[in-house]
Amino acid sequence: MATAPAALKPSSPFAAFTSRDFCVYAAARLLATVAYQMQSVAVGYQIYDLTRDPLALGYVGLAQFLPVAGLSLASGHAADRFDRRRILVLCYLTSALAALALFFLARSPSPSLPAIYGVLVLLGTVRAFQGPAGSALLPTLVPTEHFQNAVTWQSTLWQVGAIGGPSLGGLLYALWKAPAPVYLSASLALAAACAGPLAVRAPAGRLERKPPSLATALAGLRYVYRKKVLLASISLDFVAVFLGGAVALLPIYATDVLGVGPQGFGFLRAAPAVGAGLMAVVLAFRPIARRAGSKMLLCVGLFGVAAVVFGLSRSFLLSLVALTVMGAADMVSVVVRMTLEQLATPPEMRGRVSAVNMVFVGASNELGELESGTLARLIGTVPTVVFGGLGTIAVVLLWAWLFPELRAVDRLEDTRATSEEDAPEKA
Repeated sequence: MATAPAALKPSSPFAAFTSRDFCVYAAARLLATVAYQMQSVAVGYQIYDLTRDPLALGYVGLAQFLPVAGLSLASGHAADRFDRRRILVLCYLTSALAALALFFLARSPSPSLPAIYGVLVLLGTVRAFQGPAGSALLPTLVPTEHFQNAVTWQSTLWQVGAIGGPSLGGLLYALWKAPAPVYLSASLALAAACAGPLAVRAPAGRLERKPPSLATALAGLRYVYRKKVLLASISLDFVAVFLGGAVALLPIYATDVLGVGPQGFGFLRAAPAVGAGLMAVVLAFRPIARRAGSKMLLCVGLFGVAAVVFGLSRSFLLSLVALTVMGAADMVSVVVRMTLEQLATPPEMRGRVSAVNMVFVGASNELGELESGTLARLIGTVPTVVFGGLGTIAVVLLWAWLFPELRAVDRLEDTRATSEEDAPEKA
C-alpha cells in the first residue's frame, strides 16, 4: 500500500484523494456507473412499455443475477489470481459492446424481448467478474488508515453516478421517446472508462499462490461463515434489500400509481441515490467512529420504515422524500459492510470474499426484483412494497438477537484481520 503524505492527516475528509491511483480508479468507476444507471432506466422502461407485465421487470433482475450466482467461485478466484486491473478493462469493454447490442436491438422495428434478456445475461456475467476485481483492488490504492475514507468516497461517487445516470437516461428517453440514444451514450461512456484501470500503477497481480482447486475456490465462503460479523452484515443487507426493494416496481409507480411518465421515473429512480450521496458526504466529514454495528442495524430498520411510507404514498413529493431516506439509510449500511468486508479479510482472499458478498448483493437486488414482480402480479404493487418494508423491520429485530457479534462492533478498524485465527484455512 502507498504511504500517507505527511502533510495530510489521516482524519482529513479528502484523505483518499491524495492517492493518484484512487483518483483514476474512481473517475473510471463514476463514468461506468453513469452508463450502467442510464442503461438500467432505459431497459426497465422499455420492457414495461413492451409488455405491461410486472413479472417481465422481475425477469430483468433474474437474467442479471443468474450469471453472478453461477460464476461467483470462478470470478472471486480470478480476482485473487490475475491482474485485477486487466479484469476491469475487459469488463468495461465487454459492457460497452453489450450496450451497443441493446442500441441495435432498440433500433429494430420489433425489438426482440428474448434478445434483450440475452444481453442482460451477458451484462450479469460481466458484473460477476467486475465486482470482486474492483472491490479487491480498492485497498491496494490507499494507505490502510485512509481506507474507510476511500470506501465512503467511492460510495459517494457511485451515488453521484446513480443520481445523474437515471436522470440523464430518463431525460434522453423522454426527449427521443425511444431507448436507443440512451444505449449509445452508455456504450461510449463505458468505452472511455477503460482508460482508468489502465492508468493504475499499484501492483494488482497474483496474490493467491496455491494451485487452483475446489478448496481454494471455496475458501472465501468458508471464511465468511467462520467470521460471524461478516456473515451477519452481508446476510442482513441481503434480506433487507430482498424484502424492502421498491426500485424494481418504480416503472409501475411512475406509470400507473403516480402518473409522472418516463422523466418522473428518472427522478424516482435517482431519489435513493440523492439520499445516499448526501449521507456519504456526511460520513466523509464525520466518519463512523463508534458503535458501528448498532448504527447499521438502526439504519436498516429506518430503510424498512421509509419503504412502507413510499408504498402507501400517492404524492410524488412524498414518494421522492421516502426514497431519499431509504437511500441515506442504506448508505450507512453499505459503508459499514464494505469496510468490514475488506479490513476483516486477508489481502490474498479479498477477491473471493468480495465474490461471496456480491452473490448476496446480487441476490438481494436481482432476486428481489423477481420477488417484487411476482408478488405484485399476485397481490398488487402497493401491498408488495408495504409488506416488504414491514418484513425488513422484522428482520432487523431478528438479526439483532441472532448476531450479538454485529451489535458489538464498535470501531471498524478493530476488525482488521491480523491474528492467526483470521488467516485463511489451508487448502
